[in-house]
Amino acid sequence: MTPTRPGPLVGLVIVVGLVTWVVVRQFYDELPIVPWTAIPTVLLLALGEAYSGWVTKARIARKPDTKPVEPLAVARLAALAKASAYAGAVFAGVFAGFALFTVQMLTKETPRFEFFIATGSFLAFVVLIGAALYLEHSCRIPKGPEDKQPK
Repeated sequence: MTPTRPGPLVGLVIVVGLVTWVVVRQFYDELPIVPWTAIPTVLLLALGEAYSGWVTKARIARKPDTKPVEPLAVARLAALAKASAYAGAVFAGVFAGFALFTVQMLTKETPRFEFFIATGSFLAFVVLIGAALYLEHSCRIPKGPEDKQPK
């Protein structure tokens, strides 16, 4: 598995954001109100992934008072991190597109409320992407002295 690069994630956010903006522009009146519950939920997920990354990094480095880590557990955490990064990018794009559409209607009460919720949700998903990338980075095995020798 190769490390996740930020470029494709940013591209995914932009493309999904533009598609969402077009869809919301056509169907805004028929859509339900954006739920605020995504913000704390996603921030808790990001906190969990960041903590898992911190603990995993310490266990891989065999810091004092830590148990050795199972290789399969690290592989599962890396897969979780990669999936979270891409899912976070998709949902960040959705909320970015929604925020882009509602920013032009800030004088009305409901769109203003939805703009702030969509912007907060977008930022929460950006935090999730950062935590996922940190977790993925924490799952890497440090290079040993034999890996640093030129070949």
